[in-house]
Amino acid sequence: MVPHYYYGLHRSLKPTHVFPQPAWTLNPSLPIHPSELLIDVEALHIDSASFAQLKQETNNSLDLLTEKIGQIVQERGKMHNPITGSGGMLIGMIKQVGDQFIDQSIRAGQKIASLVSLTLTPLSLSNIHHIDLTTGQINVDGYAILFSSSPFAVLPDDMDQHVALAVLDVCGAPAQAARLVEANQVVVVLGAGGKSGLLTLAEVSRKVGDNGLVIAVEQNMDLCDQIENLGLAHHVCCADATDPVAVLEKVSSLTDGKLADITFNCVNVPGTELSSIVATKEEGIVYLFSMAVQFTAAALGAEGIGKDVQLMIGNGYAPGHANHTIELLRNTPQLLEFFTKKYGS
Repeated sequence: MVPHYYYGLHRSLKPTHVFPQPAWTLNPSLPIHPSELLIDVEALHIDSASFAQLKQETNNSLDLLTEKIGQIVQERGKMHNPITGSGGMLIGMIKQVGDQFIDQSIRAGQKIASLVSLTLTPLSLSNIHHIDLTTGQINVDGYAILFSSSPFAVLPDDMDQHVALAVLDVCGAPAQAARLVEANQVVVVLGAGGKSGLLTLAEVSRKVGDNGLVIAVEQNMDLCDQIENLGLAHHVCCADATDPVAVLEKVSSLTDGKLADITFNCVNVPGTELSSIVATKEEGIVYLFSMAVQFTAAALGAEGIGKDVQLMIGNGYAPGHANHTIELLRNTPQLLEFFTKKYGS
């Protein structure tokens, strides 16, 4: 039987005896348990849905945003947005490896990125130095604790660490796309201009082949132009993903009414469930990667319009997803250049 320490159940304070992710409060106190890993945290990357909500709540005030993030971490022992229910990830230096930690090949001094959500990562911050309102990256002083069950990746030497942080935050999306997409399919990506959207486009474009069709849907005009320049889609539709009628009309027009075999939802705002469903053909797949999606709205929405589609909740983890995404970026030079300009130090 796997011990509770493996999953971090001993860190759950409110309520006790639950897994760390659904717990309201975690205990980030030191020393670490022998099965844990201690990280000196250098930067956090708040997930897109959470960061958009926090910016709206604080009216883009850096002072209020700093105070709000600090308050959440102080009260909950983790960065777990109580509104969106989402978190993000971190990068930092390994400070201590417990002698019962499952991966004894790692060592103190290695720089890593967590591949597990901040919503289940015990975290303590002593200082918030800088918040980038564009990227959601935050430079901090503090420490975090990873459990033996927590996936992480040693940062690559050939890539800016802030670029790696940005892409590894969403590395589950392209890895899952690689599993699902087949040659010659029609694929729609909603929220195509964000990190997960662009990486999904890059993966989908190479999977569908010459006879497939990739449709990018993005509301922001500048990002639509960027997608065009990157050459990652056959068609770029500037449309509001919260408007299912507009999305249906555009996708239907581009596919002669056949619609998508698979639709990936990577949008960072709520209210896009129906757009994902109406863009997809009968018995097609709707992959809901966005943390802003409500599965009940998607399920009831599909039922309400009599649409038989397979609804899939996005899983941020897949074996080898970090290496897969880093290699995808290395093999898509125009996207690597774009991410380096946007997220690089």
